[in-house]
Amino acid sequence: MTVPSRRYRVLLVATHPVQYAAPTFRLLAGDERFDPLVAYCSLDGAERALDPDFGVEIQWDIPLLDGYPWIHVPNISQRLGLGRFLGLFNPGLWRLARRGSFDAIVAYTSYRHASFWTLVVAAKTSGTALLFGTDAHTLEPRDHKNWKLQLKCRAWPWLFRLADVVTVPSSATSALMRSLGIPAERIVLTPYVVHNEWWLRQAGSVNRTATRAQWGIPPDGLVVLFSAKLQTWKRPLDLLLAFARANVANAYLVFAGDGALRAALEAEAKRLGIVGRVRFLGFLNQSQLPAVYCSADLLVLPSEYEPFGVVVNEAMLCGLPVVTSDQVGAARDLIVTGRTGFVYPVGDVESLAGTLRTILTDQTLLHVMGAAARERIQSWSPERNVDALLGAVETAIALRGTSRRGASQCSVP
Repeated sequence: MTVPSRRYRVLLVATHPVQYAAPTFRLLAGDERFDPLVAYCSLDGAERALDPDFGVEIQWDIPLLDGYPWIHVPNISQRLGLGRFLGLFNPGLWRLARRGSFDAIVAYTSYRHASFWTLVVAAKTSGTALLFGTDAHTLEPRDHKNWKLQLKCRAWPWLFRLADVVTVPSSATSALMRSLGIPAERIVLTPYVVHNEWWLRQAGSVNRTATRAQWGIPPDGLVVLFSAKLQTWKRPLDLLLAFARANVANAYLVFAGDGALRAALEAEAKRLGIVGRVRFLGFLNQSQLPAVYCSADLLVLPSEYEPFGVVVNEAMLCGLPVVTSDQVGAARDLIVTGRTGFVYPVGDVESLAGTLRTILTDQTLLHVMGAAARERIQSWSPERNVDALLGAVETAIALRGTSRRGASQCSVP
């Protein structure tokens, strides 16, 4: 680890506490290269609240606010919510960003929120280096509305040029940014990671036989796992149909997650005559997931829209090979075909069925790929993310300094 001549004071602004980000914030707080402050626009996630997709009240059962300095910037919106432009309106960010003597501001907020634009103006008018990005790897919107696609085509090249450095979580997103004309030197890959150490530690204490017994699945059964919300764009029905067509003896399909499609999936499983080999676990909190992954043999993520797909990280740390559609952002970086998993064309149920048949009927292949998956993901780590963020901050500061010098030559006295 290279130690810079000084610590960088960095403001990291997030919409709300997220279980994936907290471990990285702790690493930053303990790194002598950084003097970080995390500013939250909302405390959703750290406090019990209704999740409209799961349809239940949830509160993550792992610490999200411990081990790093943070503040809550009050949200004065009249209609609170992460899904609306004015749902996050945090004017206190203006004073914080301009008077906090920060070397750089890293915005983990979306341009779809008013508070993002508060940060942009504050950074530009104070001369503070600004970093932000996206996890998208395509301009295609989730709802496939053409007007949104056309708007993105026109607006995104301008939008991401506002950043001194664009942070991207995958090489697929990096390719998208380059296609928009963002210079390569302004794009930095800060990998989308989970708390690897926690996952490996939890995986080591799982009683696989006992967990399967709770599911009513024998120890020698072959378990295919879907771990996500049961939403249309996740395409869980594709997996259900492919599983039925693969028709592998002693194989079971487990859905971990809840959502609007659950009833339809249960009805379809009954129609297909496989209801006895399908399990629905419902919503599971974070601490329950390692046992679920470690008690499965294969993860499948068939999404038609999946900017990254962090469940891929989680499964690989638990020794599972992974099959994804070609629309999953994690696939390019984490899946090596035939070694750590397989990638198939989204919506191609026959292709997915064939892949399931290939993997589930070859136990040696299944085990070798699981070991390779765990080996691959260990280098895609929070430590790598922190190192990359340091490089991104240094690049942004250097580019911002160059920009200021260039601007001063044309300034009005």
